[in-house]
Amino acid sequence: MRVLHAVTLHSPSHAFGGPVRVALNLAKGLRARGHEARLLALGEGFPEPWPTDVEGVPAKLFPARRILPLGFSGMTSPALLASAGRLVREADLVHVHLARDLVTLPVALAALRAGKPLVLQTHGMVDPSGKLLAKVLDAVAVRRLLRGADAVLYLTAHERAGLDAVVGGRPLATAVRLVNGTPAQEQRPAPSGPPRILYSARLQARKRPVDFVDAAPAVLAAHPDARFVVAGPDEGELAAVRARVTALGLGDRFTVPGALSSAEVLAELRRAHVYVLPSVDEPFPMSVLEALAVGVPAVVTHSNGLARDIAAAGAGRAVDPGPAGVASAVLSLLDPAANAAASSAARELAAESFSMDAVLDTLLPVYEAARRG
Repeated sequence: MRVLHAVTLHSPSHAFGGPVRVALNLAKGLRARGHEARLLALGEGFPEPWPTDVEGVPAKLFPARRILPLGFSGMTSPALLASAGRLVREADLVHVHLARDLVTLPVALAALRAGKPLVLQTHGMVDPSGKLLAKVLDAVAVRRLLRGADAVLYLTAHERAGLDAVVGGRPLATAVRLVNGTPAQEQRPAPSGPPRILYSARLQARKRPVDFVDAAPAVLAAHPDARFVVAGPDEGELAAVRARVTALGLGDRFTVPGALSSAEVLAELRRAHVYVLPSVDEPFPMSVLEALAVGVPAVVTHSNGLARDIAAAGAGRAVDPGPAGVASAVLSLLDPAANAAASSAARELAAESFSMDAVLDTLLPVYEAARRG
């Protein structure tokens, strides 16, 4: 089966975050099972010559042009738009990682016009919104696509309810729950040396990286030699993170390396004692799944889509938002026995509930049903 995965943006800094990682994981998994999966996206920040594959997945990347001051939603490529019809016609099925933007919406519409089997996966990016642009896009494209797709993949009950609200009227009959998966990883070495606490995600307001910084003094009171790493591409919060580190006088305790490659993220995870993502209303974060797969206990807030799984498995801690809860959870997981138990539970949770094999076993029947119409 020839499957085209379309996602908004791929860049060396991984600025678009989880949806690209999901698309690549799915494409690699499909290829391992004998299917011809490829990636279509905007590209930005690559040196010449541009890559024609990403992590072994054939990729067609078009230089991004920012035509509106709307972040990712304002990016497009005339060349991609001109090629969309041909690219979808070459596929047996089109899988679009849908957002309200000028990349995935046109590609999905092209697939609908061409009569190609269409699967949409929204990653929590399409939810009810009072913003004018969202209302316009919903009226002219999003509702038509959600109603016309052969399948709409959602992560959580909250996301499903949001999609139904965007469509209006009867609930989507084509909605299918598909969790994110993560490839199996080698277990991290037993933690050694000073405690190392890691945040590795985009630096944006919803992810609350400043809460991570503000949790540090309480951790340092019990572990004066602890080290903290704030890694990830800046989406508006880097200056606040640096300012808070400076205000607390913790410049020698923090490392802020910026965006990391996939290999560098894995290396940081293997050194970490605890992984922290203080974000609120996070649907299903890939960074947390990657930490669990390596065996790093995770601290998340109760509104995180993985919070119940982590708490039930003992793979980390789920806390109320804010630095106090984060600090208390980190301290509990720095106990060697607690850390070892949570590490083992984390790997078991990742392998049993979020393996790529389990995800593909759910996805492939969806593809087959879409092709049958």
